[in-house]
Amino acid sequence: MAEYILYGDDACLFCRRAREVLDEHQIDFTFIDVLQECISKSALSKIVGHEVYTLPQVFKGDNYLGGYHELQKSFQII
Repeated sequence: MAEYILYGDDACLFCRRAREVLDEHQIDFTFIDVLQECISKSALSKIVGHEVYTLPQVFKGDNYLGGYHELQKSFQII
């Protein structure tokens, strides 16, 4: 199973950037295109556990990480 799961849309700029971040770090991930899979906003909100307004929505394993900015921050050295 992939380490990360990204719910997004191929046309979404931040979804593409999230994929690039994971590719740059050579991290295995699964990309789920919400349009191709017919995942509605309300269904995605149930998966995430709260109302979602943007894509991507990122999980690391079973843990919800957030969106693109949270993913990016998780790889920055503090």
